[in-house]
Amino acid sequence: MNMPRVVVIPCSGIGKPLGTVGRQATYDIVEKRCKETSTTTCLALLVSGDDEAVRLVRENPCIALDGCPKECARKNITLAGGLVKSKLRVMDILKEHRGYKPESVLHIGEGGEKLVEALADKVEKEIERILGEEGKDHGK
Repeated sequence: MNMPRVVVIPCSGIGKPLGTVGRQATYDIVEKRCKETSTTTCLALLVSGDDEAVRLVRENPCIALDGCPKECARKNITLAGGLVKSKLRVMDILKEHRGYKPESVLHIGEGGEKLVEALADKVEKEIERILGEEGKDHGK
């Protein structure tokens, strides 16, 4: 049986610097760090009921990355029938690294880039943990 990919879904967070940080961390994960073991989909497609996006979150473990306490990514993964194996809030990572504050939505600056890296580090560890658990579930 094929190992599942972990689906990393950031909140839309349009107009909010912490949303930008979540999206950039997601791209770092799925395009560079964990491109063989992770993927993503557009939250708007999931919310609109797109068949492929819904199937993706139902058939694979998910990580929700939310920029604010409303947790739109986590809530919509759950509403679509997906299994949220981990949820991370960008604001919690910012509290751990108070010097890494993003400057603006379009230009997060050096502090924002460091926050992206700190968030991506956590997501990468969560992917390893989740896939380790999934391997156990599949008899490995």
